[in-house]
Amino acid sequence: MFHHFGTNDFLFLVAAIRWTLALSAIAFIGGGIGGLVVALARTAPLAPLRLAATGYIQLFQGTPLLMQLFLVFFGANMFGGRIDPLIAAAIALTLNAAAFLGEIWRGCIEAIPRGQWEAATALGLRYPAAMRDIVLPQAARIAVAPTVGFLVLLVKSTSLASIIGFVEITRAGQIINNATFQPFLVFSVVAVLYFALCWPLSLLSRHLETRFGTVSR
Repeated sequence: MFHHFGTNDFLFLVAAIRWTLALSAIAFIGGGIGGLVVALARTAPLAPLRLAATGYIQLFQGTPLLMQLFLVFFGANMFGGRIDPLIAAAIALTLNAAAFLGEIWRGCIEAIPRGQWEAATALGLRYPAAMRDIVLPQAARIAVAPTVGFLVLLVKSTSLASIIGFVEITRAGQIINNATFQPFLVFSVVAVLYFALCWPLSLLSRHLETRFGTVSR
């Protein structure tokens, strides 16, 4: 039996925010760790590492995130029994985020002027030390704004986890809509909740881009 959208429905949507934030945090942290590995491999002097990192990026950037979610969720169910939707979504989003963050951070590393690399060589620093002590600290300043910008995209991408049954904001909206049959109202509220999450991050990204967007040459 249908009922009108009410306070309890709204609170149910608000409560689902914590799962959207939890999934975003897991994917961002895991993707950050993986992205750093990918970025370092992408800029490494060894050709096999660069080739492997390039293939990884092309694989995950060249296929839809929805398909990656399906492959993790249904693939795990096929080979190892049922997997929790949160775990499946976290794995897929982490792998996807690692590819995008790796490419973002690769660009930031390569944006460091060649003079900095030459100075490191003149000081007798090998590649790992030069990267750790000279290049990465400068690249991190450039990377702050696009990284926060990607976080906005990641928060919105968690909505795809609703397809495999994970109850975040979008899935909560689907459940409420099935009970109220008021799709315009329900998903308008869902959109407002996403906006409330993402707009402050977008403002922060613009602010950080203005503050850290230049590198001294």
